[in-house]
Order: sequence, then C-alpha cells, then structure tokens
Amino acid sequence: MNIPHVPVLLDEVKEVFSKIDYGYIIDCTVGYGGHSETLLEQNPNIKIICCDRDIEAIEFSKKRLKRFEDRTIFEHAKFSTILEKYANYPIHGILADIGVSSLQLDKSSRGFGFESKTLDMRMDSKNIKSAKSVVNEYSKNKLEEILKEYGEIRDFKRVAKNIIDNRPFKSSQELAMVLKKLGGKPKIHPATLPFQAIRIEVNNELGELNELLESIGNSKLQNCVVAIISFHSLEDRIVKKTYKFWRQNCICLSGAMRCDCGNNHSLGAIITKKPITPKIEEEKINPRSRSSKMRVFKLK
Repeated sequence: MNIPHVPVLLDEVKEVFSKIDYGYIIDCTVGYGGHSETLLEQNPNIKIICCDRDIEAIEFSKKRLKRFEDRTIFEHAKFSTILEKYANYPIHGILADIGVSSLQLDKSSRGFGFESKTLDMRMDSKNIKSAKSVVNEYSKNKLEEILKEYGEIRDFKRVAKNIIDNRPFKSSQELAMVLKKLGGKPKIHPATLPFQAIRIEVNNELGELNELLESIGNSKLQNCVVAIISFHSLEDRIVKKTYKFWRQNCICLSGAMRCDCGNNHSLGAIITKKPITPKIEEEKINPRSRSSKMRVFKLK
C-alpha cells in the first residue's frame, strides 16, 4: 500500500502515550492513519477511535488499519462532536493533529495548494461554504476581517482590495498568482497567509478547536492524556490558554476580594511547560513538520 505521508512528531507522540495500556485513545484527525497505526503497534491492549471529517481520509485509513479492525472504530465526523458520542467509554488518550493533512495538500482537486486548478479548501466536501464562495462573494470588510484575524496579515486592507479587484477566481492557482504580485517576506510565498486565513474561515478551524477543548473540559474523563499538535500561532495560543485555565484551582474573576469558587477546579497538570517541536532530523526529512508544536495535558 502506497502511503505518501509522514506523520509529524511520531516518536514524541509514541512517548506521550506509551504508558496507556488499556481503554481507548481518540485520534481526532486520523488522516492517513500514521499516528494510529504506530500507537496500535506500540500499545497492544488499547483500541482507537479514528475520527476525521474528510471521508477520503477515513476510507484510506480503514484499508491501512485493516489488520487492526477488531481494535478500531471509524467515525466520519467533526472532532468537536466525537467526545459526546463516546463519553461513557474508558477514554485514556486524546490526540488531535490540527491543520491540513498531506492528503489534502497534495491532491490538486482539493484546492488547498497554490497550483491547484480548483478553489475549494473544504476538509469535508459536503460543506456548503468553500474557498470559491469566500473569495468571490465576501464583502471587502469581511475579507479584511478574516485576513487580519486568521492570517495575521499586517497589510490586510491591500490584500483584500487586490482580491476584490481581480475576482472572480476559478482556481487556487489564479488566486496565488495575484497574491504573488504583492510580494512578502523572503522564503515565504505571498499567498501562504491569505490561503491560511481563507482555509480557516471555510472549515471553521478555530471554532472546531475551541469546541473540542470545551468538550474535553466539560467531560468527566479521568487519567486521560490530551495531546494537541498545532501548526500556527492562532491554534497554539488557544491550546496554551486553555491548558492554563484547566490547571487552575481558583476560577474566580481577577480582582475578586476573596475566593468564592471553592478553589478546587483544577482538571489536572500541564505536562509540557514548553511545546514539543520537531528535531532537526525530522525537519530535514519532512519540511512540513517545521511549524508543528505539541502541547500535552494530563487530566487527573
């Protein structure tokens, strides 16, 4: 079976979940199944709930993990909804590799790449909203908003104006060519951040991440390892802030004269004081891993 994807931080993920010897691990973004396969091999007594909102990823991983069919459950769903369905299962691990998979980036028909002949960027092809509708139909103010918030682009007004002035666009390639003319930082394609902003808007990526973390925080899970791999500062900021909130005993508003909450709200401990990042060797083999960061929390 041809497997054209190298999962990021694989050795580090193995180490994080190495002590789990029973129950279930949820792989919130199974993708090509690389992380799941490794964990199933390493932890022979665990089962994995393999979730992805991309049906192509689900079908590929079903074939790849066929030998583990008695230890896998597949769910074509948003990861923000998965914990509710399996709330009564003995979940001892949650892994979420956030962002675009190689499956999506490398397949031209998905519209994620700069050379793609389509303009799509949907992780779930059933979604109504696509990159084409965002780029061609959003108002100037709305485009400026997502470019500023999701792309963290300083010159967001200029970028939005150029998109407006040159639309309609039929492909990601056309859009990338227009954005390339604007110039940008050395070694970074000028379309990188605008594409990130559009993709996040299309797939509600930050909303999904927030909902996943909220569902974990509201769950009754115990003795569960939570590992989130992010690929840009917006995601990492959300995870870092949430973990800090989870570990707090007191959740009273700042400035309160005295504690009224009971001072017993801590959900557990932050395992990684600093995010885990790829080793130089991994970055050489898999350049896409360079921006990845993994933060780990242990629910008590």
